[in-house]
Amino acid sequence: MIFNRKRLPDLTAPLVGAARRGDEPAFDQALDAVRKRAARADVAELSEAVGVLGPVLAEEPAEFGRLAVVVGGLLEAGAEPGPELETLARRVAEALEQRWASAEDWARGLLIPLQRKEVRRALPHRERLVRAASDASEVGPAEWLVGLLTVLDDERLIVLHRPSGLGYEVTIGGIGDNFQLHTLLAATLIGDPAQGLVPGTPPDPAWVAAASDGDDLEPAGGIRGQFNLVDAHGEWIWNEGRPADIPEFDGRRVVVLDPPAYPRTWNAGRAYPHMPPTITLDRVLPNAEAAAWLAKTTPDTRLS
Repeated sequence: MIFNRKRLPDLTAPLVGAARRGDEPAFDQALDAVRKRAARADVAELSEAVGVLGPVLAEEPAEFGRLAVVVGGLLEAGAEPGPELETLARRVAEALEQRWASAEDWARGLLIPLQRKEVRRALPHRERLVRAASDASEVGPAEWLVGLLTVLDDERLIVLHRPSGLGYEVTIGGIGDNFQLHTLLAATLIGDPAQGLVPGTPPDPAWVAAASDGDDLEPAGGIRGQFNLVDAHGEWIWNEGRPADIPEFDGRRVVVLDPPAYPRTWNAGRAYPHMPPTITLDRVLPNAEAAAWLAKTTPDTRLS
């Protein structure tokens, strides 16, 4: 049996040629070869292929949306986010701003790699992309792209449990929405009161797996909320929102955990299947510090 020993950079030439000719069957055939090789390639080879494809994205941007998806896939597979990421980000912004017919493909070029923290950290043109994606709501992936562009990484939160007066400092990252935040806060903070944790029943392990790295994103019976999340100004933190929507208060984002106002359930544990979340309990606040934070917050405006 003869094995194809071509490396990824060599396999990109037929892909680019097919894209330039608009030859969809040839493109699909070349893409299949790239995917098979990419599954066995190391970081250096993946990065080299991105280095070959990246400059091509600048040549005929409106026509090369599918190449943008390929570059994004290689970045997601582990390629180093080098200068080619700038080209990809700039072209995606242009595609959304100018509403290219291929805008959906261009947007998908960032949807996959932005689920890697390393790519989010290196991403240029973030503010421009947020504006462009927010204004292009009719482009299918745009809303999902906004969610990734506004993900908080290494963000320290103050979390206060109003019924017990307990307070915590936690650090979060890679959390796509407040449904996921809700579940992960419950998993992190509910536990043994003797250890300074919130009394109660921890969330079902299947819920936590769905919100973190489990394969089953929609556990049977759904996921049940255990708190009502409120910000420091007394406004509800809607589960449908994102952690970035939580307003700062005295220089920190503050989450107050109140008893549930009514039973609340949802289906999916996380919005972005390939984005690993992080949440760490940095410290339990001393009683006086927790009390001081709570004293500065406004009670739930909807229930007062």
